[in-house]
Amino acid sequence: MTAPATVAIPFFPADTFETERDTLLETLHAVGTGDDQRFILGTHTARLEQELRDLLGARDVVACSSGTAALTLVLAAMGVGPGDEVVVPAFGCAPLAATVVNLGARPVFADIDPVRLTADPSAAEALITPRTKALMPAHLFSTMADLPAFRDLADRHGLRLIEDSALAQGGTLLGRPAGRWGDAGVYSFVQVKTFGMPGEGGVVVTDDPELARRVRMLRNHGQDGAHRFVHHVVGYNSRFDEVMAAFQIRRLSGLAGRLARRAEIAGYYSSRFASLAPHGVLAPPAGGDGRCDYVYTVLADHRDALTAHLAAHDVGCHVYYPRTLPGQPAFASYAPPRARWPHAASAARRNLSLPLYPQLTDAQVEHVADTVCAFARTSERTP
Repeated sequence: MTAPATVAIPFFPADTFETERDTLLETLHAVGTGDDQRFILGTHTARLEQELRDLLGARDVVACSSGTAALTLVLAAMGVGPGDEVVVPAFGCAPLAATVVNLGARPVFADIDPVRLTADPSAAEALITPRTKALMPAHLFSTMADLPAFRDLADRHGLRLIEDSALAQGGTLLGRPAGRWGDAGVYSFVQVKTFGMPGEGGVVVTDDPELARRVRMLRNHGQDGAHRFVHHVVGYNSRFDEVMAAFQIRRLSGLAGRLARRAEIAGYYSSRFASLAPHGVLAPPAGGDGRCDYVYTVLADHRDALTAHLAAHDVGCHVYYPRTLPGQPAFASYAPPRARWPHAASAARRNLSLPLYPQLTDAQVEHVADTVCAFARTSERTP
């Protein structure tokens, strides 16, 4: 049997940590043979938290087991539970709704802005009721949500603001880093994220000392760190791995360079795709402010045809969210009868992500752009 041909330009790089293989092995050996034999929540985790605090200008950063865990810890620390509602985007990743449901609260789905693809503040405001406890907008693909509007909305209605920045580390809006607009923000370090690592992990970012204290307890079975086996609250096992913490510390200095390369590639795509909207391919908003160059996603009127065209020219691509969140079987019971989310439905039908990672060569980036442009500028198609 002939082995299937590999895609010349894969969507997910096969060599994400190839250049850091020696660093990872050295880190594993150093932690594994260390005198203290501490493999979770040790000095490396504390140092990573401190370095991220310094980088972000935040009062506290709490490392935990994943971005999803970070959302759960924040919601729980805020006291979200049965009878409460949390406004979330109708389009995005499942944890936006699942973390709310798992705490016994109700996700309320807001439609999205048709260009940003993030939650529309006006749509969110229309959904606020006396049961609303928090707003949880999320940055998506390569665009930050309208956090100034959400901050104002939360303040006017006396609500908590949770900023899901799981994929937006390195993004800034009006000079403020992603994760720093809300009462708390979260990042994810799963391998494909901008500060990804070969494992699971995440952090909570906040300036609220009491919220940080509760998150720290909740991540370690409700213990406060001062008295082991004294459980002040019912918590979770959401502790951070020392090998991964030490590895991330060593990689942190290179983050700015990797982000700059992502931004360079995204900027090139945007320059090439700027004129394609009349041809059925809409590029994300261009410009540096409010960008978080994690995934470069276009909206294609003929997504299946474009996917096939890219594959025929050895370019990998990916559809992240082919359904809206209220359209998922897991969350259908939380969708009001006859409710509609037209912009979210359009995004689910049309979104297509292109390769965007620092290892791409200029020639590969040009080939991706050439392939998309050639498709868009062929003869007219019918839906």
